[in-house]
Amino acid sequence: MSEVKIVEILAIILALAIAIIGHEIMHGRVAYMFGDDTAKLQGRLSINPLVHIDPVGTILVPALLYFSDAGFLFGWAKPVPVNMPVVIRNGGYNGAIAVALAGVTFNFTIAILATILLHILPAAHGAWGFFLQAFLTYSVVYNIVLGIFNLIPIPPLDGSQVLVYLARKRGYYDFANRYQSIGQYGMIILILIIATPLADIIFAPMMHLINFMLPK
Repeated sequence: MSEVKIVEILAIILALAIAIIGHEIMHGRVAYMFGDDTAKLQGRLSINPLVHIDPVGTILVPALLYFSDAGFLFGWAKPVPVNMPVVIRNGGYNGAIAVALAGVTFNFTIAILATILLHILPAAHGAWGFFLQAFLTYSVVYNIVLGIFNLIPIPPLDGSQVLVYLARKRGYYDFANRYQSIGQYGMIILILIIATPLADIIFAPMMHLINFMLPK
C-alpha cells in the first residue's frame, strides 16, 4: 500500500470518528445542560474514542464499505444514554428538541468550519499537507451525510425525535405516541430505503450540497 493511500485512510478514519463520536457526545452534553447527568456518570461525555466505539457501526461497517469500493462510507457510535424525562422536566419539550438536534448541529458546524479552512488554506504540500486537505475534505463529506441522514423523520433517527417532541409540545399526543411506535420497524424501513432507488432521493441532495461546499 502506497504512502498516499495510508495517509488518506488515516484521514478518513479520523474524520469519520470525529463526525460520529462527536455527534453522540453532543447529545449527552446538551442533556447535561438540562440536568441529565446519565451520560456523565457513565463516562460517555469523554472525548476518549474507546468509550464510544461500537464494534459493528464504528469499525466493521465502515471497513466493509471502504474495502468493497461502495462509493460511500457510513457508520455510528454507541448511542449516548439520555434520560429524556429529566430533560423535559427541566427544559420542557424545547429542551428535548435541543437534545435531539445537538448531534446534527455538531455535524453541520464541523462541515462549515472544514469548508472555510479548505477555502482559505494554501495548497497542500507534502504528506502533512495532503493529510490535512484529505481530513478537511472528508470532514465536509461525512458530517453533511450524517447530519442530513439523521434529520430523516424515521425512528430512531434524530429527525423523528424532533417531530415527536414538536407534536407533544403542540398537544398532539396521540400522533406522537403512534409515530414513536414506528420505531420498532425503523431500521427495516431505513434499510429498505437505502437498498432501493429511493436512496437517490436522500443522497442526491447531499452530494449537491457537498459539491457546492468543496473547493472546485
